[in-house]
Amino acid sequence: MTKLPIFWGTPMHLNTTTIGQAPRRVKAAFMWPFAMVLAAILLAFAIAAYLLEGRVRDQALAERVVAVRTLLTQKIAKDADLMQATLHALMANRSVQAALIRQDRDALLREVSPLFATLRDQHRMTHLYFNNPALVNVARLHSPANFGDVITRLSATRARETGQAVHGLELGPLGTLTLRLVLPWQVDGRVIGYLEMGEEIGYAVDELHDSLAVDAFVLVDKKFILHRQWQYGLALFKRAGQWEQFDNRVLVAQTAPHMPLEITAEVLERLRGGASEVIISRGKALHLAMLPLLDVGAQRIGDLVVMRDIDALQQAFLRSMLSVIGLSLAAGLGVLALFYVALGRVDRDYQRQHDLEHQLLRLGNEHQRIVQLEKMSALGTLVGEIAHQLNNPLVGVVNLAQLAQREADDPARVRALLAEIRRAGSDCHALITSMLRFAKVSGFESHPVAMAQVIDETVLLYRQTEKHQSPVNVRLPESPVVLTVDPILIRHALFNLLMNAAQASTNDTAITVTFCAGAHQQTGAPGWLLVVTDQGRGMAADVLAKIFTPFFTTRKDGTGLGLPVVQHVALLHGGYVTVTSESGRGTEFAIWLPDTAQTPTMPSISLPVSPSEHAA
Repeated sequence: MTKLPIFWGTPMHLNTTTIGQAPRRVKAAFMWPFAMVLAAILLAFAIAAYLLEGRVRDQALAERVVAVRTLLTQKIAKDADLMQATLHALMANRSVQAALIRQDRDALLREVSPLFATLRDQHRMTHLYFNNPALVNVARLHSPANFGDVITRLSATRARETGQAVHGLELGPLGTLTLRLVLPWQVDGRVIGYLEMGEEIGYAVDELHDSLAVDAFVLVDKKFILHRQWQYGLALFKRAGQWEQFDNRVLVAQTAPHMPLEITAEVLERLRGGASEVIISRGKALHLAMLPLLDVGAQRIGDLVVMRDIDALQQAFLRSMLSVIGLSLAAGLGVLALFYVALGRVDRDYQRQHDLEHQLLRLGNEHQRIVQLEKMSALGTLVGEIAHQLNNPLVGVVNLAQLAQREADDPARVRALLAEIRRAGSDCHALITSMLRFAKVSGFESHPVAMAQVIDETVLLYRQTEKHQSPVNVRLPESPVVLTVDPILIRHALFNLLMNAAQASTNDTAITVTFCAGAHQQTGAPGWLLVVTDQGRGMAADVLAKIFTPFFTTRKDGTGLGLPVVQHVALLHGGYVTVTSESGRGTEFAIWLPDTAQTPTMPSISLPVSPSEHAA
């Protein structure tokens, strides 16, 4: 194959022309705009109808929520009045009064049990307490086996403090949310005890369901309930419940047989924030909202989730929308068919012209591809020859450095310098050997390396090599960092960046080398950043866009291979290079390396370059 000349200093790329696009058709010029306008009108109509339906739906649910709040308030007030009237009637019973004064529990149970059974069966009253003046429970009609404990609920203590009847929602020790009324019993100006009557919240929400055709779920914050006592209450009152269903709430009452699994903790948080939600459960659309539940002390102890079945409304809306859209599409398609028939003949002429252009462009692009392959082949040949020519002198440098180190009888400083020369020569020799391998297969040799040592050695080599050097500040992490890398390639890349920074800096401004932890820009994978920052003249935007292009340079004595090699070294290690620069304000290069013991390999073209070569 004949080698074609390569124009060094200019980026190589294929100036291809797209040949896969269809020609501009007269039929499309008329039909598609019309179709798009029709589609836009239909889409706007559908969106407007959907938004309107959503607004009407939300408004209807908001009205239901207001009705639920009003009905629940009225229910609480009505039942509290009923409880107070019942307790006043009970206080007229002299036998009950005498039994309470004597704190005769058996007499209280005997006298009041028939009345409580009637209240429970006909008026859904679930709790009835007799407490002495110290709020010690004398008798529980709903749980006769439990007595003798001190009642410390806010409703009871408030009734004792005010001497008045106190009512409101309140949590019991067994996790029951109950509407309670506490009434002081006074005889001749002296309090002989306290009567307390309660109705569990479940009966109240059942009335909401019957009156407003909505389902309700009562949730209580777990911080107000002890798990052990809640479980005891389930067993005592023969209720079912799941403590683990939510992290911070527990379901204590409901009107539906089951709470939909789609009502998750995230949905509840959004509802608590004031939003409404539409969920699909078992094929039905359900609309949700939430009301706060406040206890006697105006403390929010839980929430009332209101659920409305809107599946029938959704289905009716969907059928109406599909009918209107179907009729509109039928009319539009009829008009489009007329345009299609009229303009088809003209389109066929344009298609024949496009086929001819397509063949010509394909031939042109194939020719450009062959020329580019020739250029890349010539580039590989040139890289191999440069590496071969540089390898022999470098072998001589290493041999001479070894001879000088063995025979020199000068002070230790000379030996130290010769050792550095030997190390630098060995690195260059190894790098050139690697580049000779790159001409066949791109690869490298990596092993665990202390990064602080690699950086310090490279900075020392730079300080001994560069005549007009700028001061270098090195910032390393406190703890040693060991990465699996090729130390020769890393030193080579860092040396190139230091030389670039020195040549771009003026007035002996400092260069900063920083090695720190940093995540991958896109994946967030852990890694490390090797950053070189200068305060030099910076780069313009048009130059910045080309700095990694092989053979692009802004210097007369440059080859344009330094920065491409830096990028290649980063890619071989599974990393990347970023650059930030502004004309007149300095430049920052950052090499990101993965934090892993497995060194990835990536096929790419090797670009050999000496440490002093750079792009800008």
